Amino acid sequence: MHDQNYCSSETTKLAKALIQVQRTLQPATKDRLNPFTHSNYATLNSVMDSCREALLTNGIWLTQYPVPSEPGHLGLVTKLVHAESGEWQASHAVVPLPKNDPQGLGIAMTYIRRYSISAMLGIVTEEDTDVNVPKDSGKNGARPKRQAVANASRESSLQSPPPITPSLPKLDGITYQEITATDGQVCIVATGNTQSKKELLAGAGFKWNPQRKMWWKYAQAS
Repeated sequence: MHDQNYCSSETTKLAKALIQVQRTLQPATKDRLNPFTHSNYATLNSVMDSCREALLTNGIWLTQYPVPSEPGHLGLVTKLVHAESGEWQASHAVVPLPKNDPQGLGIAMTYIRRYSISAMLGIVTEEDTDVNVPKDSGKNGARPKRQAVANASRESSLQSPPPITPSLPKLDGITYQEITATDGQVCIVATGNTQSKKELLAGAGFKWNPQRKMWWKYAQAS
């Protein structure tokens, strides 16, 4: 049974459109470093870049707006509307304000917007925050052990980064760079004089991202 507060009575056409959206979502790059947790995360701009084109192509309108909430908190509604049928689905999230002033409101708004969009569309945007729990959290020290494993993995990746696969085409004026997408997969970005080499890049499996104006592919597809 549909919950009338969070979706329309029918969602068949919306669901079909969202399936197409999820098939074509671009990876959201972790483009910012959190100085407190020393982990990378995807900003709101990155999250929007990853889904904007897919939503528009499939006729889905995304809107987010604040709603009244208890004092010291921000309420936000995120709504996906299928333009052709009018079918819709929404979520309502509430977060505490870090500061009870306009700056605190802006911080909370940006934070809750990217998390709400990511949750509704299935975009993974950040490192697992469970690795930052205090040492005495969890049962029988399970969480601290996870912290140690995460730290060891991070240190190992810094000491010996995986080399870019040698199967990439050697093209004059083209260089390759590895980045980590928010789904955990490694992507390869081609930079340089890509305009004159676009047919060769496409033949090698690279895709053109019109929002970020770059050629990219998953490393495992090389």
